[in-house]
Amino acid sequence: MTSEHTFLIGFLIFIGLLLAFDLGLFSKKGETVSMKQAGIMSFIVVALAMVFYFFLLTYGQLIHGIDNIDKLQSVILKHHHPITIIKGDFEHSLDLYNQNLGLEFLTGYVVEYALSVDNIFVIMLIFTSFNVVHKNYHRVLFWGILGAIVMRFAFIFLGAALITKFDWILYVFGAFLIITGIKMFIERNKEEKIDTEHHPIVKFANKYFKVHNHFVGNKFWVKIDGIWKITPLLLVLVIVEFTDLIFAVDSIPAIFSVTKDPYIVFFSNIFAIIGLRSMFFLLAGVIDKLRFLKIGLAVLLTFIGLKMILHSQMEEWGFKTTHSLLIIIFILGSSIAASLLFPVKIKDRKLKYDAEHPEEKRY
Repeated sequence: MTSEHTFLIGFLIFIGLLLAFDLGLFSKKGETVSMKQAGIMSFIVVALAMVFYFFLLTYGQLIHGIDNIDKLQSVILKHHHPITIIKGDFEHSLDLYNQNLGLEFLTGYVVEYALSVDNIFVIMLIFTSFNVVHKNYHRVLFWGILGAIVMRFAFIFLGAALITKFDWILYVFGAFLIITGIKMFIERNKEEKIDTEHHPIVKFANKYFKVHNHFVGNKFWVKIDGIWKITPLLLVLVIVEFTDLIFAVDSIPAIFSVTKDPYIVFFSNIFAIIGLRSMFFLLAGVIDKLRFLKIGLAVLLTFIGLKMILHSQMEEWGFKTTHSLLIIIFILGSSIAASLLFPVKIKDRKLKYDAEHPEEKRY
């Protein structure tokens, strides 16, 4: 077993313990997650991500088992890290490597965390469309996260293998992100709806499985007259998983624009994912007030796409990971600041609601 596999297994065990702690502390039967609990969860997850960042700054070499300058040079070339070895000075070179590794993790974490906000919009739409009670939100999100970790693992290491074998795929990823960013900007004000009766997953389940028509507490399956049936809550979970799969197509290529090291991509991705649930409960009530956030995310995706397409030229210009991080923070900070400085007026919200619900009579 290589040092990479050992480190990865240790990381997965750590994430498993963290999720078990989350389930035991914040998922009591019948309890709704409060803002206070969501705040505690968010603080813990972000704090742990920062601890991991500082760990990489000091012991990042442990991931790939780097113990000599030849191994260091090999890893740098393999994963295209933008640093230069200092001949005859292994310790200084290793320090440069760890500093860059930590920065790549932090940048990837910020990118994934930001893109997760758009995921929250859709998840909230799913919950409200299917009339999921608030106290079951955490259960669906918790089990959804387990499936997301497995899918992200497969996507990331498959993507890394493709990039290693086919350099041109970076241009495909870049073009895809630019198109996605432009599409997000054009459709930023479009009202999204879910037809619960004709949703593909609902239709598939009704065709091939026994489906119960009503929610039964927080159960995913229920036994009726000796027959096991799927409850609507399980269908919601599957739809949330499918939604994450779609978002992974955007977010994973985006992080590969920051680093080609699949382990750093995976670590930053997973830390952002496990923080998604707590962020969901924190932002669910105020996310509609971040009116310019969609524009910020659209610009972010477009910037990342351009960076992937122009990666060779940008390396020649001396464009570093630090520059990417600063630009990303500026884009996100500007969109949030603009949302707070120029909020939607109550009158405008009422006019928008009236336009979207013409069937309702006003008295």
